[in-house]
Amino acid sequence: MVSPGSVSSRLGSVFPFLLVLVDLQYEGAECGINADVEKHLEMGKKLLAAGQLADALSHFHAAVDGDPDNYIAYYRRATVYLAMGKSKAAIPDLSKVIELKMDFTSARLQRGHLLLKQGKLDEAEDDFKKVLKSNPSENEEREARSQLVKSDEMQRFRSQALTAYDQEEYLDAIKALDSILEVCVWDAELRELRADCLIKEGEPGKAIADLKAASKLKNDNTEAFYKISTIYYNLGDHELSLSEVRECLKLDQDHKRCFAHYKQVKKLNKMIESAEELIKEGRYTDAISKYESVMKTEPNVAIYTIRSKERICHCYSQDKKPVEAIKECSEVLQLEPTNVNALKDRAEAYLIEEMYDEAIQDYETAQEHNENDQQIREGLEKAQKLLKQSQKRDYYKILGVKRNAKKQEIIKAYRKLALQWHPDNFQNEEEKKKAEKKFIDIAAAKEVLSDPEMRKKFDEGEDPLDAESQQGGGGNPFHRSWNSWQGFNPFSSGGPFRFKFHFN
Repeated sequence: MVSPGSVSSRLGSVFPFLLVLVDLQYEGAECGINADVEKHLEMGKKLLAAGQLADALSHFHAAVDGDPDNYIAYYRRATVYLAMGKSKAAIPDLSKVIELKMDFTSARLQRGHLLLKQGKLDEAEDDFKKVLKSNPSENEEREARSQLVKSDEMQRFRSQALTAYDQEEYLDAIKALDSILEVCVWDAELRELRADCLIKEGEPGKAIADLKAASKLKNDNTEAFYKISTIYYNLGDHELSLSEVRECLKLDQDHKRCFAHYKQVKKLNKMIESAEELIKEGRYTDAISKYESVMKTEPNVAIYTIRSKERICHCYSQDKKPVEAIKECSEVLQLEPTNVNALKDRAEAYLIEEMYDEAIQDYETAQEHNENDQQIREGLEKAQKLLKQSQKRDYYKILGVKRNAKKQEIIKAYRKLALQWHPDNFQNEEEKKKAEKKFIDIAAAKEVLSDPEMRKKFDEGEDPLDAESQQGGGGNPFHRSWNSWQGFNPFSSGGPFRFKFHFN
């Protein structure tokens, strides 16, 4: 139910000259109202005053059916339509009122105002002029003259807009159309014209609002739906494009352009949905293949190539393939330097490649454009820690393995280096001391990187064997003399203290 106050407010805001019908009194005899019709009119008036618009409308329908020549019934029904925002339905009723009672200036004034909003300037002017000739009240005369001046001004703007459009001066046309559409808000043709100007000026996104309005203002406007769908498609929003082209086909299932476009959008949409599902499942290689197919399916709209490369970059980054990720991300960032997703994924790839300065720069750039992203904030902190850590002891470098190395690679590298740097291999005292230090570092690297929890800490920028980075202290267990490592078997698959191993 709509409140009575809101009904009066809506009517008053749309038609400042309108007298709310619930306050009007008419002599029933003047229209020859029969008893049943009179009851419906009275009940409808009360319901309208109470804001019960749907119920009031039912009674006014009954009044019109009971007496098709009763202008009051049509007038009151038109008032309900206006209160409900259904101006199209109100115009025929107002026209019927004028047909039945030519000197009903209030109805003619209202119809003129509606026609002006629809952009029917000649018809609106005719109504306003006839109001002035029909002995109007002072308020009605003032309103009619004001509307005539406004209508004349709109005629001039329309002429300017059409001339500018014909001369391909689209910005001038848009300026004139802006002025007209402030008054002629329901003119579908002018909205479509402004949308066309915006598209020609390279502002398709701004044209959507006008086209959507035109699709509602004009019945069966398949052209508007088709244009909206193609705009969304060219902007990279395949889901909204699919939704709009379906609306076109609902109106005309044999529409050739809409159907051809529908098949293309549906195919592309299905491929992208499939690729995203593969990413969720962690099937990055398959997802990359799917996005490569997307680029082949739509090679003419650049945004789909950019978005596909952005997602391929993400897949490589998540799949721990930094070289490929950096290449794809960099291609995206050449076209879109502020693409936050590509910046984050490339930063992650840089971390794997131990390019900490580059990772920090990418995270900082991403943060400038999305300062509230927690993932960026955490990534930046991690990169800064790793940079600081790299200036100290880097266990990956000690073993000569990549950051994404698997445990088997770590053990293999460790065994090779332990064999190479075992102190028993060196007779010279100075060389032996150097080997002891090297061997301890190798053992420490193996200890950290082969333990999932310790490796996780190290990957987050914290050295689990560094007393300074440990809360509560606890010294480094590897800071001990070579003698304490006697009996250590570098080829054991378990802990460091298993059984004695001697070299010949």
